Amino acid sequence: MRTDNEGLARLKLSLLAEPGDPRLVRFLADAEPAEVLDAVVRGRAIGGVAPPQSWLERAERLDALVATTLVKAKAAGLRWLCRTDHDWPPQLADLDHLDPLNGSTGAPMGLWLRGRGNLARLVESSVAIVGARDATTYGAEVAADLGADVSDAGMTVVSGAAYGIDACAHRGALAMGKPTIAVLAGGADVDYPRAHTALLARIAADGLVVSEQAPGQIPMKARFLSRNRLIAGLTQGTVVVEAARRSGSLNTLNWADQLGRVTMGVPGPVTSHASVGVHEALRSGKAIVVTNGREVMEAVGVLGVVDATPDRAPESAYDQLPSQARRVLDALPWGVIRSAAEIGVEIGVPASDVDDHLVVLERIRLVNREMCGWSLQRRADLLRGA
Repeated sequence: MRTDNEGLARLKLSLLAEPGDPRLVRFLADAEPAEVLDAVVRGRAIGGVAPPQSWLERAERLDALVATTLVKAKAAGLRWLCRTDHDWPPQLADLDHLDPLNGSTGAPMGLWLRGRGNLARLVESSVAIVGARDATTYGAEVAADLGADVSDAGMTVVSGAAYGIDACAHRGALAMGKPTIAVLAGGADVDYPRAHTALLARIAADGLVVSEQAPGQIPMKARFLSRNRLIAGLTQGTVVVEAARRSGSLNTLNWADQLGRVTMGVPGPVTSHASVGVHEALRSGKAIVVTNGREVMEAVGVLGVVDATPDRAPESAYDQLPSQARRVLDALPWGVIRSAAEIGVEIGVPASDVDDHLVVLERIRLVNREMCGWSLQRRADLLRGA
């Protein structure tokens, strides 16, 4: 694995400090990565502040940590990506300007990638779709449809590969033959959950499996919450499909909200506990309602490029008739023969005018001329107009 001096310094810092540690953000505001690394290794203060003891202890075995990490990465086919690389997503820098949430903040020192995809290019137009692990059938179908629709429209689906909504969103994208990105809370080489080993392999084949955790690291609760900031930071918007009141997916929505990204929620049945968290976010104004892929595209797209207004039904032959001709047809019930005079009395129009309209309607084969009047030949409202 090749990396420049800053890339190597950042890799080493990622092994000394738990990813997302707010103290690292503060230190990097006063010094370059190599300077921070040197200070930690030598046990010196940075900007007048001593490094945490846990960092100093790890620094004592840093060479061994780096060697082990690189061996694991090579064995798993992982590569290290940081901000000095051309395919680094610049939008992740926005995370450096946020207050800590659940004890973490800041852009990652770097990311470990499994897969051949170009991260910057994939997330240039992307949306996060997250939600409950214990998804209902309704939620699973909605998530899969959203994943398929937005990916087919050219956006990359980013999620966490968890059970439930995450997996359905990924599968929706894969069903369309499109790349998708899974951001993990453990190492990019650690398939979690284990049952999603095949799914993660499919994701890595055309998209990417991503993590800021070193190879071999196991997922933990705090790491899931820290991971969520990356999902929000990589994308232009976040959609939550089903979330209970204390769902972790709402944490992703909170990160997206702080970042100024588009925040969206799919409403569920009002009786569903699985959607309580989403409904609260919608009611409080933290998220906007979306119900399909077109609405998601409109919300995150350039104004006017995507219009989520449902397509109007094509006009029928009836719609294209003059208003008085429509009244003539309305006064001619199916299976009944009426004269022009009778129709005229019904709609309050002179019989001569009714005759004129009936001749035109006969020409377009909507009415038949009978021995003693007129009858309907076919229904104009069921015929598509010209």
